[in-house]
Amino acid sequence: MKSISAQLCGGIEAGGTKIVCVTGTGPDDIRAKTQFTTATPEETIGKAISFFREEIRKGPLAAIGIASFGPLDLNEKSPTYGCITATPKPGWANTNLLKGIQKGLDIPVFIDTDVNGASLGEQKWGAARGLDAFIYLTVGTGIGGGGIINGRMMHGLIHPEMGHIRIPHDYKIDPFPGSCPFHGDCLEGLASGTAMIKRWGKAPEDIPPTHPAWQLEADYLATGIANFIGTLSPQRIIVGGSIMKKQGLLLAVRNKVKISLNNYVNSPEITENIDNYIVPPGLGDLSGVLGAIALAQQNI
Repeated sequence: MKSISAQLCGGIEAGGTKIVCVTGTGPDDIRAKTQFTTATPEETIGKAISFFREEIRKGPLAAIGIASFGPLDLNEKSPTYGCITATPKPGWANTNLLKGIQKGLDIPVFIDTDVNGASLGEQKWGAARGLDAFIYLTVGTGIGGGGIINGRMMHGLIHPEMGHIRIPHDYKIDPFPGSCPFHGDCLEGLASGTAMIKRWGKAPEDIPPTHPAWQLEADYLATGIANFIGTLSPQRIIVGGSIMKKQGLLLAVRNKVKISLNNYVNSPEITENIDNYIVPPGLGDLSGVLGAIALAQQNI
């Protein structure tokens, strides 16, 4: 992986619910920040361009990084490179976010997934410093996962879609069919914020900590995480997103992961010190947008 400079750059965290734009060089030097609701592509991209044009008037930016929801076409040889592809976000399928930003701003622009971007930020400044094999999961409106393996952001056929793995679903315990428009009861379809709203009829923040919803949520997330441990063997798992802020959820997930693995992965990081193995983001809610800055810095 290239070294990451400390040049002044812009960052865009493009989520299905909100967009965050910043300029800065890192977590201790954020010059400007704005946030707005994810609307139509035209309106949303226009707002981002307006923000950066105003900031560029104050001084030049070396580049802009985009950490975006997806799926994304990240094949640089593809004619649709930089496009959001088969997203469940209405109106956003086949939107070329990269070109949309590039056309409005005459500076280099780079793109990756929101979770890969957050991974890069966490490796540079947060909970993954010194690690070269870890994953970052976000549990919010949807569920996404990315990370870094052997020092490189995860790419392959496309990029990881960890939220869409299939996990056991006992319809007697949980008759909810799932919310994913593509797969029904994949991990995202069962455990995302969208799934919780559709299953329980209320927003996750309005569900009391003692409600059985949270044990079910912990079961699903722990099952997914145990699968990721078994397939990728990460040095650490960082779990962010709005759902994970619920009191007691992270602790329940850790305990259920240990039960699921049943000492088969015989490492003290899990058997004795899981509190430092499955952790919240070191950068808090800024992992994604700071990761976008890091993405820009590493490519210029």
